[in-house]
Amino acid sequence: MAAAPDLSSLRRFGFLTLSSYSMIAVSNAIEGLRMANQLAEEEVYSWSVLSMDGEPVASSNGLSLAPTVSVKNATAYDVIFICGGVDVRSATDAPLLAWLRQQARRSGMLGALCTGTFALAEAGLLRGYRCAVHWENLSSIREEFPEIDITDDLFVIDRNRLTCTGGLAPLDMMLRIIASRFGVARVREISTQFLLERDRAGDEQQPVPVPPGAPEAMTRALRLIERESDRPLRIEEIAEAAHLSVRQLERIFRRHTGQTPGAYLVGVRLERARRLLRQTTMSITDIGAACGFVSSSHFSSAYRSRFGRPPREERRRNATAIPILSSPPRTMDTCA
Repeated sequence: MAAAPDLSSLRRFGFLTLSSYSMIAVSNAIEGLRMANQLAEEEVYSWSVLSMDGEPVASSNGLSLAPTVSVKNATAYDVIFICGGVDVRSATDAPLLAWLRQQARRSGMLGALCTGTFALAEAGLLRGYRCAVHWENLSSIREEFPEIDITDDLFVIDRNRLTCTGGLAPLDMMLRIIASRFGVARVREISTQFLLERDRAGDEQQPVPVPPGAPEAMTRALRLIERESDRPLRIEEIAEAAHLSVRQLERIFRRHTGQTPGAYLVGVRLERARRLLRQTTMSITDIGAACGFVSSSHFSSAYRSRFGRPPREERRRNATAIPILSSPPRTMDTCA
């Protein structure tokens, strides 16, 4: 097995921004480095915002970061993070994939923030690696890249690949990098500056949506439902995971969701199906099967009942609003 990376040697960071990238993810990563410099009273870390053509790229909130450097003029970096966001599929084109493979051949360290993991996977650069991606895209990327070990961790550092979810998690990952060089005391100083209650380990799981005031037992049940919604789940199995009786489980779900556990499970499956319809080119039949529905007719009927339209109309609407691109044939060769 390859040796763990020497995170303390990382000094120069590049952030390649893709169309509609997540501003909060990139900002949190950069701010961690900035505060480390401020507390050290010297430039211990440097960073650049990159784009394929050197022009500032609009993020999902409509704003952009400047100055922006073209990848053609970029200097050497210890690690380059691919920064994704909304509709990362459309932003992952042939020139980007070619450039990523070129960087990997140069033995460079590559990373991803938010949905940037998709671009690395599409380039064939994550086979044999563990990686992380934002929870909203977990199901679609797992279906599309079954050969990759995609976790629900906040971030994953696996050899020369550093992948991270969105939101605040990039700051957690940067704190891990900073700690490797300056120790946990410096990380506590940064956390104090940013009013963080605690720094989170990478292997913490992404939080599942939990109703306010719900007990820990319900969190255990919801985590099982989110993780295993693609297979038949018996209510008894969910109750056992929550350390409750079936009757107690049903009482808690009715109190906090207004639904039975079974109805809640169907809802989770349908929300997952909607993400797959919007984010992938999988067939509707395959999506229904991947979300635990026993037949296409059952899937279509349940989908119409919840969202007011059948899956085919959902796919057509999404294709009109944001074109779903057919994925080019993926190479299974990794240049890492």
